[in-house]
Amino acid sequence: MDYENGSSVTEFILVGFSGDWQLQIFFFAIFFLIYDATVVGNILIIATVAANSTLRSPMYFLLGNLSFMDMCLSTVTTPKMIRDLLAEHKSISLWGCTVQMFFMHLFGGAEATLLIVMAFDRYVAICKPLHYRTIMSHRLLNVSVLLSWTIGFIHTMSQMVLIVNLPFCGHNIVNNIFCDLPLVIKLACIETNTLELFVIADSGLLSFICFILLLFSYIVILVTVRHKSPGRLSKALSTLSAHIMVVTLFFGPCIFIYTWPFGSFASNKVLAVFYTVITPVLNPVIYTLRNQEMKKAMRKLWLQQVSFM
Repeated sequence: MDYENGSSVTEFILVGFSGDWQLQIFFFAIFFLIYDATVVGNILIIATVAANSTLRSPMYFLLGNLSFMDMCLSTVTTPKMIRDLLAEHKSISLWGCTVQMFFMHLFGGAEATLLIVMAFDRYVAICKPLHYRTIMSHRLLNVSVLLSWTIGFIHTMSQMVLIVNLPFCGHNIVNNIFCDLPLVIKLACIETNTLELFVIADSGLLSFICFILLLFSYIVILVTVRHKSPGRLSKALSTLSAHIMVVTLFFGPCIFIYTWPFGSFASNKVLAVFYTVITPVLNPVIYTLRNQEMKKAMRKLWLQQVSFM
């Protein structure tokens, strides 16, 4: 990434939260607490699934992996954002910006794929309960998780390869709390319409298609349950409602950020905060509060730790 005159670009200026100092202190306290809750909540889920012998079903294995991805996704951007709220000069280096974008799309692409796997898991559990253990074997689960990471890697590399050598000129001011493809591409001093279309197709359209497919799969599950066992419909709705909430919270901001033209929703800082800060902390809350087995296992793990201490 170079200036037109050949000198190297050393940093991007982040102006997402520039303004009133008292407001920045307020946001610092809020986001610090949210990030702590994200890390603690997701680690608690991972530890509970790993330590409790009653949580050995495929659903909990996938939930543990989802928690790990959520924690990683938040860690890519949130600590830097929190630190910048107390800094007068908010900047990020060229390579820091590239690394941030790389890992954000790696974890985001992997999580999108994992959510599809989790939807398939729910379909088998609800519609084919007698064959659940046979279909959702350890081999299939391991392959599915590996496939999620592979797709995430391919997704992020396909975009990083195209932008890593973009030339930049003038003031590189990013009107957001972190680096992301739409805003960084707009700063390039060359025509970027083709790149913008590629990002829309790669990130935006992919997010939209995954979201529609997931909603369609949930509708198929509910219709199947209604025809085969109407009495189980309320239980199926209760099980799927948590999944639908997680899917909506994850894909909703992605669709707005990456599908709309770059000059409009791309700079929406509220959606950026929601996607990287709020959603990762809501996932463990949604799954644990609606899952009696998980809450019971967490309580047991806590009592064991207290007894040990």
